[in-house]
Amino acid sequence: MKRMWNKGIDLDFVLDASCKGFPLAAEPCAVSQLGQRGWSLLDDALAYPVAVLRRPALTHNLAWMQDFVQRKGVALAPHGKTTLSPELFRMQLQAGAWGLTFANVHQLRVGLVAGVQRAIIANQLLSDTDLDGLDLLLRQHPQAQVWFLVDSLVQLDLLVDWGRRRESNRCWDVLLELGIAGYRTGCRTHEQALVLARAMAASPSVRLGGVECYEGGLGQCDSAHDIEAVSVLVRSVQALVQQIDAQNLWGRDEVLLSAGGSAVFDLVIPMLKMQVKSRPVQGVLRSGCYVTHDHWNYARYLKLVEAREGLSASLQPALEIWTRVQSVPEPGLAILTAGRRDLSFDQCMPMPVRWAVRGHRGADAMQATPGSWKVKALSDQHAHMVFDAEGVWPQVGDRVALGISHPCTTFDKWRWMAIIEDDGRICGAISTHF
Repeated sequence: MKRMWNKGIDLDFVLDASCKGFPLAAEPCAVSQLGQRGWSLLDDALAYPVAVLRRPALTHNLAWMQDFVQRKGVALAPHGKTTLSPELFRMQLQAGAWGLTFANVHQLRVGLVAGVQRAIIANQLLSDTDLDGLDLLLRQHPQAQVWFLVDSLVQLDLLVDWGRRRESNRCWDVLLELGIAGYRTGCRTHEQALVLARAMAASPSVRLGGVECYEGGLGQCDSAHDIEAVSVLVRSVQALVQQIDAQNLWGRDEVLLSAGGSAVFDLVIPMLKMQVKSRPVQGVLRSGCYVTHDHWNYARYLKLVEAREGLSASLQPALEIWTRVQSVPEPGLAILTAGRRDLSFDQCMPMPVRWAVRGHRGADAMQATPGSWKVKALSDQHAHMVFDAEGVWPQVGDRVALGISHPCTTFDKWRWMAIIEDDGRICGAISTHF
């Protein structure tokens, strides 16, 4: 199989015996051609455990979020660190995403090769290695527009020093980050932010393109608390933007305002839609986990979004890890073939959500798991699932799908994932590049 390369990124990743979940005895297969093999998950065509994305839910989520931002009058730049998948990046762009967000230069490279034209690095860049890398990427992709964050005079000095030592006239597009006391990065006061904005306006090394913040750390999955806490941040950003505008400190013809994690993203819309007197504003939402959603953490936050927005339903969980029951060593305990190396466990244990009896195939073979089935612990390669010994017993060889919380820390455990229809037919695949 001939591979297609573009500046070091494999654009048609080849699945073979080196890829967890791909059968060792099968001929290698390009990701783009997996759906042509006629395989089905319930034929046990793949090796367990295997990570899958349910195509109907994936398609629904892409359309739902794009419809949401269009109704709100803002743009979407999903956070690419969630999946770091060129195939999913293309799906997001094809659905209408304005651009993508990344956490570092390595991730940006994957996005640019996948066709991203606008990107926000939602982080501070300051080392020579990162600045050299970004400079190279911008020369390789001259049509791309990339913004990164600045939150201190020290960082600004490092940017100036890099240009002087490299004898470069590169002028970086940047966003000023306003932070929250006790949380992550960002200026802590308006006074600090205004001093920094003035210094950026006077510097030949940067163009101040707008203001950024991150509200996700404020969420407590309590609407009354979350509305108040995020509203305080929104008002603070709005006031800062008005002050910067009044002092004519912007470096571009359009002001970029950006925020939005995956938990309380609806609450930052007023900030993204604000206007200034001097020039047009582009609000950009950065939610990333919507593309696959999850089965617990974001699911509980989305119930509150639905209530605030008057929606009957929103996103659907698309990501599952399918396992086999390898042992039922005692009443009430089953051991599954997946563990810490295969799925997220940083927010909660994985949840049995579907199962299929050994040998049963087709859509009717998949059924909801009994309520008593719970994963109580994980080993590196095993899940310890307890169940009511007086109820339905899982049997050795049965297939159990585990739902997860926080998709970000499941994607980075897989080099690829199969895309399946609801009846288990394998219709495609995606690759990851962490």
